[in-house]
Amino acid sequence: MSEKNQHGKRTARERLAVEREKQKATEKRRRTLIVTASVVCVLGLATVIGVVAASSGKHRSSGSGPVVAPSGAQGKDSLAIPVGKEGARSTLTVWEDFRCPACRGFEAAFRPTIHQLTGSGRLRVEYHLVRLIDGNLGGSGSLRAANAAACAQDAGKFAAYHDVLYDNQPEETSDSYSDNARLIKLAGKVSGLDTPAFQKCVKNGTHDSWVDKSHQAFKAGNFSGTPTLTLNGKSLNLTQLTPAKLKQMVEAADKG
Repeated sequence: MSEKNQHGKRTARERLAVEREKQKATEKRRRTLIVTASVVCVLGLATVIGVVAASSGKHRSSGSGPVVAPSGAQGKDSLAIPVGKEGARSTLTVWEDFRCPACRGFEAAFRPTIHQLTGSGRLRVEYHLVRLIDGNLGGSGSLRAANAAACAQDAGKFAAYHDVLYDNQPEETSDSYSDNARLIKLAGKVSGLDTPAFQKCVKNGTHDSWVDKSHQAFKAGNFSGTPTLTLNGKSLNLTQLTPAKLKQMVEAADKG
């Protein structure tokens, strides 16, 4: 082998090694983003019970109104909003809070993969909406955003509006999602969503008691923070999960 060829092979190996290190660094940053953000989205159960009871907001619900599940909600007590093909071999269950920065971090890292898997019919996602940050920091932004998302589900626009809420998520300490006008304005980013029916649903808090019931189910499950994920009933550890691993797990279940 000529010296020139040897040099070329060494250079190729070096480039490959550099690229692998870059990929490792990218995955590490992704996991760090989610794990770091999770710290501020985690509460002990006793703390949740105490502060949620004391939290306030002009639209705060305490289960006094009727529990109205959004159209198409499924599962026990109709608390899950499904996205994806019914009959998919894998089901990803997501407990989330629209004010939670860790949920936004999860979205940023995993959304393209989840869209790909749901779009291909291999994955179904069941979203459970909670109001953890309302109890942690006060306010009602988690509740108001969850109600608006349920209103979007009534209009058949949940998935698109769900993404818009995370793309425009305020700082965790800001309760700007408590403003119905802001939530309605964001609906303008989803084609066909900003209708009189949607506006009425948001303003009236039609699904407030349903969100509260979902939050009670979250506490009853002894979950400690958001996002909480299970795939086909098995808990997923976000510190070890990557988009590539999620895709591999779904594809393996699809073949099995």
